[in-house]
Amino acid sequence: MSRLESLASRLYDPLRAAWSGVGVRRRLGSLIVLSFLVGLIAIEMNRRGWLSTSLSSFVPKSHFHALDLAFSLLLLVEVVDLVMSLGSSVSRALGKQFEVFSLILLRRSFEELSALDEPVVWESLRPSLAPMIGDALGALAIFVTLGLFYRLQRHRPITADASEQASFIGAKKGIALVLLVAFAAVGAEDLRRAMFGGETFPFFDAFYTILIFSDILIVLLSLRTASDYRIVFRNSGFATATVLLRLALTAPSLPSAFLGLLAALFACGLTAAYNAFAPPEGIERSPEPERG
Repeated sequence: MSRLESLASRLYDPLRAAWSGVGVRRRLGSLIVLSFLVGLIAIEMNRRGWLSTSLSSFVPKSHFHALDLAFSLLLLVEVVDLVMSLGSSVSRALGKQFEVFSLILLRRSFEELSALDEPVVWESLRPSLAPMIGDALGALAIFVTLGLFYRLQRHRPITADASEQASFIGAKKGIALVLLVAFAAVGAEDLRRAMFGGETFPFFDAFYTILIFSDILIVLLSLRTASDYRIVFRNSGFATATVLLRLALTAPSLPSAFLGLLAALFACGLTAAYNAFAPPEGIERSPEPERG
């Protein structure tokens, strides 16, 4: 393992241990609950005209916006989980991408509700009903398919050489740290624009775009450790699934859910095929050279 990979491991391991701790999880959960309750109270105060003019312009008047806020915070937590999973397993990281995407679909359902006036009446709800149902059913289908994807995983090392395997893992941890910095930078820029009245950009679209390049980089780094065709094809296929998810984020409701499900089914098929043709001992090797 090089010095850079060793440094990445020393920085990444304590961060992941702290992030995965029970105390941090409880505090994050409490923060989300508190944000949801504060959002509901602020919205109700704005509806009753109890806020100043300056505050009233920033606070919405639909209670469903509090749901959107809670789900947005939950998604941010899941994105950090996704980044942290890169250091452990490529397949686990892809699974987290599907988890985040399914939650994005559910969040879109609440976004449709937040655009409606209260009390909600059928006439105003009817145009939004099809997109809401499409997003919800798409999220459910991906949830079920993701369960199959996780069951198919075997988590085989890509090389029998322990030092090479450690080097590859250290490189993935370095990528995870860079992604964590990129995540914070994109989030900070989007927040700055929102606070100063600028035009915000789709945060999750930008993040999935960054993920595409990180997946390709992992594919290229794996070539240093193992050049077996099956490994290269599987990791490249996982990057293709990420591309499909990125395209799904730009599509309308029903096509978006369809593309997300297609990506999940593709990942399941790819994993099943990879398992079927993997060596019995579970260690990937390059073909032996021909002997004269």
